[in-house]
Amino acid sequence: MTTFDFSPLYRSTIGFDHLVSLLDSVASNEQVQNTYPPYNIELIDQDKYRISMAVAGFVESEITIETALNSLTISAKKEEKTEQKKYLYRGIAARDFQRHFKLENHVRVDAATLENGLLHIDLVREVPEAMKPRQIPIAVRADSGKLLESE
Repeated sequence: MTTFDFSPLYRSTIGFDHLVSLLDSVASNEQVQNTYPPYNIELIDQDKYRISMAVAGFVESEITIETALNSLTISAKKEEKTEQKKYLYRGIAARDFQRHFKLENHVRVDAATLENGLLHIDLVREVPEAMKPRQIPIAVRADSGKLLESE
């Protein structure tokens, strides 16, 4: 396992302690997860993302999408069929899966669509007004001790 030295991060940032544990959990999670099903993550716009996942052979009722505590979980469970087919070659993997994604605090799932064997999950980042940058006015003291706001 590759280890990283985060000491430069601690010298210039405050309050990002959770970042180290997040990076560790993502690194260990990547080793556990396999490559099924394949997926893409796209940046659609400045604050809009899309996860496209190849789910050939699954229908909407077999796929579950859940969000909880900054985590997105996509899972699918193939419904049992009594019909037995005799395959000469089976290259389409329609096996059950569960895929996890970590989401930033203000990212939410906007929509999910299933089209041509691809599951598209649209995500949007909505930063609250209180967290957006704002300019702080500087007060200037006059000789009499009264506060005057600078322009």
